[in-house]
Amino acid sequence: MLEMKVPSPGESITEVEIAQWLVAEGDYVEKDQAIAEVDSDKATLELPAEASGIISLKAEEGDAVAVGQVVCLIDTNAQRPEGSAAPQVAKADPAPEAVVQPSVSAPSYAAGTPSPAAKKMMDEKGLTSNDVQGTGRGGRILKEDVIKGTPSMGSGQDDDRGATRQKLSMLRRKVAERLVSAKNETAMLTTFNEVDMSAIFALRSAHKEDFKAKHNVGLGFMSFFTLAVVRALELYPDVNSMIDGDYKITYDYKDISVAVSGPKGLMVPVIRHAENLTFRGVESEIKRLAIRARDGKITVDEMTGGTFTISNGGVFGSMLSTPIINPPQSGILGMHNIVERPIVKNGEIVIAPIMYVALSYDHRIIDGRESVGFLVAVKEALENPLDLLMDGNVQKALEL
Repeated sequence: MLEMKVPSPGESITEVEIAQWLVAEGDYVEKDQAIAEVDSDKATLELPAEASGIISLKAEEGDAVAVGQVVCLIDTNAQRPEGSAAPQVAKADPAPEAVVQPSVSAPSYAAGTPSPAAKKMMDEKGLTSNDVQGTGRGGRILKEDVIKGTPSMGSGQDDDRGATRQKLSMLRRKVAERLVSAKNETAMLTTFNEVDMSAIFALRSAHKEDFKAKHNVGLGFMSFFTLAVVRALELYPDVNSMIDGDYKITYDYKDISVAVSGPKGLMVPVIRHAENLTFRGVESEIKRLAIRARDGKITVDEMTGGTFTISNGGVFGSMLSTPIINPPQSGILGMHNIVERPIVKNGEIVIAPIMYVALSYDHRIIDGRESVGFLVAVKEALENPLDLLMDGNVQKALEL
């Protein structure tokens, strides 16, 4: 009998949560078959079977288990059953219990009256006696009844309305904790600017087909923004810094975190050494990381260690936002949707594709001059990519 223990997903992680069993009790599993999804505070990972055999589950979905704890047993001596799946272990249905019906009596003075603990909880949740069914003696409302109750939301006429209560995953809880921490423990400010995307539109229109044919990856906006950020970080290194107690740590490399939406929520994989990458290199790495995040195969190591974050809310239609810093980083750039707007060029009003950009930064370590200068540097590079990002040579920059 093989004991399967929870492997360590990465440093500093001591506990994971069984998010979902992908097999049932008594199933026959193959070696390396994914048998469960486990949530850590940084990622959702698949747990592969270490051997072939009949599996016996030792933990329930939603259980928090320590790294190294046994979560299932695999009978390696069991023979593979004929057919596509192993027979399920039949569970005997429990004998029906006799339901004792409470005797109906005259209404008690306690009916609908909450206990002191229940009354306090009802006030906190905005509940009234009409929202809660008392199960105590004489119909008295207990604390347990309030936990099951729901506020009437101002209308008690619809009896068929419902609500679901679902426990947040460990990853979602950790994200929430980090976001609240960023708001409470940093002096976060946001500065804004607008970018005329005409030059990038012209370059993509002229070269995206050749770029796709040559490199088998699209020429998107993220490569322009990533390289513009790398240039701005070189000009304003304080934005590429972090606070560690009484010290400031400034990095000489640029590991750019890119916020992407995955099946388990927001994920932030990291483009390593973005300062060494070309347009092709950035686009290829973003595609690789996005596919791994979408398929749930992203690892903890691929999501840790970034020095600056880019978040593209524009893909969902956001016009303007104040992105929240990704601790312990000190800055995050927010991209938004591109809309044709009237602007003034050479004394004339013209229509141009405009994107609003936002930089949220930790004012404890980044001053206003650096933050505004950084965002202006990003704007300049995006509005003049030929000179500032391509050194005047499109063919060489795009490796065509």
